[in-house]
Amino acid sequence: MSKKVLIIQTSPRKGGNSDTLADEFAKGAAEGGNVVEQVSLVGKTIHFCRGCFACQKTKRCVIDDDAVAIAEKVLHADAVVWATPVYYYCCSGQMKTLIDRLNPLFSADYHFRDVYLLATAAEDGPTTVEGTEKALQGWVDCFEKSKLKGVVFAGGVNDKGDIAGHKALREAFEMGGKV
Repeated sequence: MSKKVLIIQTSPRKGGNSDTLADEFAKGAAEGGNVVEQVSLVGKTIHFCRGCFACQKTKRCVIDDDAVAIAEKVLHADAVVWATPVYYYCCSGQMKTLIDRLNPLFSADYHFRDVYLLATAAEDGPTTVEGTEKALQGWVDCFEKSKLKGVVFAGGVNDKGDIAGHKALREAFEMGGKV
């Protein structure tokens, strides 16, 4: 059965390593017969959450920026894939800001069940991605019908293109194919 897969690319560096990882996931998901949409946060205007909680009543944020349209895409996706570079052992600030702005979905009838994480980092230690995974898991835990289904981490990549030939590319492709 075909799924609507939304890939959110949160790196401020267009065409960087996490974007390349996202592209491979997208290829795998598309070859698996799914409908795939990729959204890059590059060039998007996404303001910080104000904490007013008006969205819990209206199911829409009071801030009119690009996060509103992205939230609508997340709402209707079957699978949500987050692609991010690891900064200081956590997700990018752009990713965290968007996560906060998806608060209107908390009380909505969201469709997504499967959530995936694709992460890249210059460091390649065994615990490098743990903070990023924990940040995303905190979001997933707020949506009881969803589950973090998989994580692909590419360590040892810093400059654009460093990910070429990395085993994580294959892992992302294969994971995409199993969405």
